[in-house]
Amino acid sequence: MEQIQEQIIRTEYAELMQKSYIDYAMSVIISRALPDVRDGLKPVQRRTLYDMYELGIRYDKPYRKCARIVGDTMGKYHPHGDSSIYEALVVMAQDFKKSMPLVDGHGNFGSIEGDGAAAMRYTEARLKKVAQEAFLNDLDKNVVDFVPNFDETEKEPSVLPVKVPNLLVNGADGIAVGMATSIPPHNLGEVIDAARALLKNPELTTRELMQYLPGPDFPTGGIVVNQDDLAAIYETGTGKIRIRGRVELEKAKGGKEKLVITEIPYPMIGANIGKFLNDIAALVESRKTTDIVDISNQSSKEGIRIVLELKKGADAENLKNMLYKKTRLEDTFGVNMLAVADGRPETLSLRQALEYSIEFQYELTTRKYRTLLSREQDKKEIQEGLIKACDVIDLIIEILRGSKDLKEARACLTEGNTGKIQFKSEKSRKQAAKLSFTERQASAILEMRLYKLIGLEVQALMKEHETTLKNIATYEDILENHKSMTRVIDRELAQFKKEYAAPRKTSIENAAEAVFEEKKVEETPVVFLMNRYGYAKVIDVPAYERNKEAADAESSYVIPCMNTDRICIFTNTGKMHSLKVLDLPYGKFRDKGAPIDNYSNYSSSAELLVGVCSMESLKERRLLFGTKTGMVKIVRGEEFVTANRTVAATRLAEGDELLQAALLEENEQVVLQSAQGCFLKMPLEEIPEKKKAAFGVRGMKLGEKDFLEAVYVYQSRTEMTITYKEKEISLNRLKTGARDTKGTKIRV
Repeated sequence: MEQIQEQIIRTEYAELMQKSYIDYAMSVIISRALPDVRDGLKPVQRRTLYDMYELGIRYDKPYRKCARIVGDTMGKYHPHGDSSIYEALVVMAQDFKKSMPLVDGHGNFGSIEGDGAAAMRYTEARLKKVAQEAFLNDLDKNVVDFVPNFDETEKEPSVLPVKVPNLLVNGADGIAVGMATSIPPHNLGEVIDAARALLKNPELTTRELMQYLPGPDFPTGGIVVNQDDLAAIYETGTGKIRIRGRVELEKAKGGKEKLVITEIPYPMIGANIGKFLNDIAALVESRKTTDIVDISNQSSKEGIRIVLELKKGADAENLKNMLYKKTRLEDTFGVNMLAVADGRPETLSLRQALEYSIEFQYELTTRKYRTLLSREQDKKEIQEGLIKACDVIDLIIEILRGSKDLKEARACLTEGNTGKIQFKSEKSRKQAAKLSFTERQASAILEMRLYKLIGLEVQALMKEHETTLKNIATYEDILENHKSMTRVIDRELAQFKKEYAAPRKTSIENAAEAVFEEKKVEETPVVFLMNRYGYAKVIDVPAYERNKEAADAESSYVIPCMNTDRICIFTNTGKMHSLKVLDLPYGKFRDKGAPIDNYSNYSSSAELLVGVCSMESLKERRLLFGTKTGMVKIVRGEEFVTANRTVAATRLAEGDELLQAALLEENEQVVLQSAQGCFLKMPLEEIPEKKKAAFGVRGMKLGEKDFLEAVYVYQSRTEMTITYKEKEISLNRLKTGARDTKGTKIRV
């Protein structure tokens, strides 16, 4: 048996990881996430469009099932899963995402409100006319390189011969490794105007180009409000565009008015529309505004229409500004014009993006007219041979009749070789010896049908020859004269603008910062109620007084406070969470309320609640803290007055927990109870006052494995009874002891 020799390759692990990760990153950047600056398409989009073209799913042909398109694309060109291909196909058909949709979808292709498209087995699609004419038309003219597909069984174009600056028209977004692209869509007509201007005058600056292309044109419309920032954004290729939705004021019945949102910011499309409606509802619930009486989303296929009905006398302008400030009706679009240029990712200015597109147009036009010139020259050669053949047709017929096979006839036509051919006369042989047709001409003559000898056919051949000569002259002029080629590109761009350009949807202006006057909340007394399940609500004082008995019985915490106050929640982790009373649901006594977790950083799943009070009541009073390990202290409440949502209320040793955070009054007694049944009653004077960052002092000596279980605070003249292991114990009757003693053992 032959010994297999083991070969161990030693390499630095860090170098191997670095190389592997760079290879992966570049694969994602170049082959998946970023568009090519030349055609503005990512590989999945390019492959899908090419596959539809190959399948013959043209704009003037019937729709075909998307599942067929996706399957064919995946099998031939894009082996990355069907969901990514179908998603790319759907997005190219959505007119609310793309300024110039490239796919004509038939069926449910999703909605602007975030509804997903139907499954690919239900939907159908075909190419749009613009996609076919501007993206795919010249593929048969050798204008782009074709490369092998993933398994080298097919060929696919490395880039599509796109005749318009699609990167700017449709924009792009994608997340690669360590980089992302976000290019806003623009108006087709304006992009073509800018490209034509740069074509005629290559010295134009970005700012001069902006006379033709003033800014983005989002398919959802809206208003760009930072016009002065656009020049810097287009110079650098990065920045933030502020965009607002369009709001109109309409009259309603009874002298009322309503705000109607007819256009939304581009970043709001999808689930953010629902979030926007929830944000408005939250403003109403939290009483930040009382001017809105009803919200309805009346959007349809015709467009966006979100109606806010206002109460009579409402300040509509102030409310509009509040929507801009407090909701996503004003949003930002982060621009990062990153694309693959010359095989590497590059952040482009507006001028650079147009330059790359124009350079690509010159390359496409050069290759196209070289191919056309070659074809016309081939036609010219054949036509000249046929014309010459018509003049000596009798001789050619004689050669054909005298030849034994095709090879002899061809040799005679091309080389004048008459050796084995039988002629009627020596004169014919001499004439035949002078023939010198080319191989291509000889093939055309041998394949020519007799009807071509009809007079009219000969005339048509002569006319066709003249046309061919004119075409050759035209093509040579285009290829040899830069100005002629520029005119051809300019003419094509003008034609696309004429046929496909649409009016601008997005307005561009300089708008002042949205400023609204927040109405000062009228300070009123209310009652905070929270049940044992952590559901909280706020009711007015009369409602509480009417239901006092039920409220006290059903609620774990009943705290009278002002509506401008804050509620403080102390937890066993030693934290204090605070929340505004105004944020809590305000309503009737029988309303359920909402979980306190929704309005604060408190988490009922991770923390236990050990004390609740209002911040106003803290200011002039003191707090008693007691922990599981028996540590106690008193802290002045003013230390906890803060606007922060969460602060450390006390310092805890490792493994310790806070058991009680109780507001203190005069003449109160404290009782500490351990898990093993020891009770220590002491006056408040025994417990020192400390800062909130202190540990405190030992309140009770605990036995081995014993720990504090409860801390009770009560008025010395008030009877207080607790139940300990089914035995009722009156705290008033306990013997008063000193701090840091064992207390009294209760036997059950």
